[in-house]
Amino acid sequence: MTTTHVTIIGAGLGGLTLARVLHVHGIPSTVYEAESSPTARAQGGMLDIHDYNGQLALEAAGLMDEFRGLVLEGREATRLLDRDGTVLFEKADDGTGDRPEVQRGELRQLLLDSLPPGTVRWGHKVGGTRALGEGRHEVTFADGTSVVTELLVGADGAWSRVRPLLSDAVPEYTGMSCVEVYLYDSDTRHPVSAKTVGGGALFVLAPGKGFVTHREKGGDLHTYVMFVRPQDWFADIDFTDSAAATARIAAEFDGWAPELTALITDADTAPVLRPLVALPVEHRWERVPGVTLIGDAAHVAAPNGEGANLAMLDGAELAQSLAAHRDDLETALAEYERAMFPRSAATATEGTELYALMFGDSTPHGLISMFTDGPDETGSTTRPQGQ
Repeated sequence: MTTTHVTIIGAGLGGLTLARVLHVHGIPSTVYEAESSPTARAQGGMLDIHDYNGQLALEAAGLMDEFRGLVLEGREATRLLDRDGTVLFEKADDGTGDRPEVQRGELRQLLLDSLPPGTVRWGHKVGGTRALGEGRHEVTFADGTSVVTELLVGADGAWSRVRPLLSDAVPEYTGMSCVEVYLYDSDTRHPVSAKTVGGGALFVLAPGKGFVTHREKGGDLHTYVMFVRPQDWFADIDFTDSAAATARIAAEFDGWAPELTALITDADTAPVLRPLVALPVEHRWERVPGVTLIGDAAHVAAPNGEGANLAMLDGAELAQSLAAHRDDLETALAEYERAMFPRSAATATEGTELYALMFGDSTPHGLISMFTDGPDETGSTTRPQGQ
């Protein structure tokens, strides 16, 4: 059994940002991650990192110069097409945007490389947590080892094993799922699709369904096929039979322009189903000594372009609060939570409104209005993103 000052569960963007900003302030931490290595699984697609949250976290981490080196130029371009392929809205990336795009995996690796060796301990899947009193907690891992800590931070995502120490809330299905597929090296292998998508993000929407495609590094096209459907509807699709599942998903778009449906039918990967879950918009908890949550562990919502940004800002602000109140952990945690709760609730509400614009009866005209009206008073121009 070992003891560490700050124990972080989860080596996602939020947990790593927390560890990095703590390191900047001379506060040691250990991050425990269930995955066996940084490359144990793919890290998802692209992220737009915003100047009002994600970039603030990177500034606190002292990593803005390195971050700029990861930015994929031109990816802030946006195109919205009708189902027959007609262009309804288009905005080029003129290089002045405040939401640069990077690959999630590369951003995660940047954060990993910024930490002292040994900070992240891989292959530590949490089996359980329990309070020991006086703000101390024990975390037990699947291999039978355990750690006791004076400060435990759950950065372990939607199905957090730390959250039960603070809250009985469990994420619930939002009524929407997405199906992910990729076309690789599109400029060479899928030139029609590459031309259709353009240089950044493509939206094609209808009431209750549609898809968003992002041009990623190397010309890969990452498509999120979105459906407002009950989970039982997906249960009737055999996703172990890739060809049959692809055909079933594509059938929902019969009559759409062939250059659009090709983003599904010509996919180089098997379709992957991802149900979208969320915690209650106003999810919060009473202060419990010695433990808190960041990112999806605290406020998972349907993907709306803000989740990774919020997780990073959570991590940075928690670290800064701990640095400002080194001798009073409870003051530090309370200060962090007071700012985090209303921010995450407001963002979740914006996300709900965004999905109504994208997949409600008025689509796509409501979304076009959002694009053309520009940012709101907070600077937010929420753009849908993948998980």
